[in-house]
Amino acid sequence: MHGLARLSDVWVYLAASPLLGLTTTLVAYLFALWVYRRLGYNPLANPVLIAIAIVVSILAITHTPYKTYFEGAQFVHFMLGPATVALAMPLYKQWHNFRRAVLPLMLGLAAGSVTAVVSAVGIAYAMGASRDILISMAPKSATTPIAMAIAERFGGLPSLTAVLVICTGILGAVLARYVLNFLRIDSHPVRGFALGVASHGIGTARALQVSAEMGAFAGLGMGLNGVFTAVLVPVLMPLLLRWTGH
Repeated sequence: MHGLARLSDVWVYLAASPLLGLTTTLVAYLFALWVYRRLGYNPLANPVLIAIAIVVSILAITHTPYKTYFEGAQFVHFMLGPATVALAMPLYKQWHNFRRAVLPLMLGLAAGSVTAVVSAVGIAYAMGASRDILISMAPKSATTPIAMAIAERFGGLPSLTAVLVICTGILGAVLARYVLNFLRIDSHPVRGFALGVASHGIGTARALQVSAEMGAFAGLGMGLNGVFTAVLVPVLMPLLLRWTGH
């Protein structure tokens, strides 16, 4: 009973301070990472997915407002910038390999970006989605800041786009290995680039766990797809909306 009372005191203290969000996020992810390792790095036990489920459950059970949670968690959000910049190191180390595969990479980037946009809008349209949802779906394979800016520019729902981006990243990190194995694609550069284009940062994090080479190509794919999507969607979106009758 004494232990439970102390635990309750700790929770009351954290709930009244910005430390709540940071502590909850770090503990949830460390636990999720432990589960991931215990299961032999099985993609189905993606630590991001598990951590999100834990955090959402805690906030729901304790009735903690998201605003209160984010006051502490925004530090983790801030670190996304430095973490993205840090990808320059593995990119630099693989530069000699990039130069030898410029044409295949550009063709793969174009095919992946166009497929991501058209398939997302097409599937949403087939399911009867409204105009704003179609727009929100289009940039889902780009990184969150770019995707949200694109959605807002065309009248979509940036918050919905953020959720779709995260879901896309998790699904890519979970399913990519099985899809690529089925297609008998063993090359680490190819697997990494595909993960980066399709699943942005979450896919890149998964690729870095496999090898530095795969992670470098994933980081390249993520960056190039963000830029390409920002150029592609303004061109394709009016055509797709006209095609869908919106």
